[in-house]
Amino acid sequence: MIIYLDFDGVLHQDAVYTTANLEHKFIGEGSLLMHTPILEKLIEPYPELKIVLSTNWVRIAGYENTLYKLPNKLQARVIGATLHTQTKQMYQDPYGSSISRFEQIEWHASNNDIKQWLAIDDLFSGYEVNKWPESHRHLLVLTEQSKGLGCLETQREIQTKLMELYRQSQL
Repeated sequence: MIIYLDFDGVLHQDAVYTTANLEHKFIGEGSLLMHTPILEKLIEPYPELKIVLSTNWVRIAGYENTLYKLPNKLQARVIGATLHTQTKQMYQDPYGSSISRFEQIEWHASNNDIKQWLAIDDLFSGYEVNKWPESHRHLLVLTEQSKGLGCLETQREIQTKLMELYRQSQL
């Protein structure tokens, strides 16, 4: 089981800008990555679950710099990124960052033989929802940019979808 994880609008509000020296600055309420404890709790029942970073942070700051922003428990579950050419699978993204988030995830999943996955994303604050095919919409937890994982309804949706993925993996 894999979670494709966005940061902005998921782990904190979508209120981040990148400085000239490629640092991420948060200008919203709370702090950067403030919802990581919620994610840790949500995935705790699934020790086999792994994370693939599907955030623009990787493209901007690099894979290693992005990975090390996460708490150790989450870092240990990360196996790669959609916008990174030096993951453990050593794939090369032929599309670059101009493709939609769905296309990035779908390309990564198909090229790494990932059958069971879930994306947690605000899809650039909802602007990319129309680029996510209806046939795959059940694999997406669309977060609200101002709340991210701080929204209880979103947390319940993740729990439900993870339970379903787990049930499917046991068949």
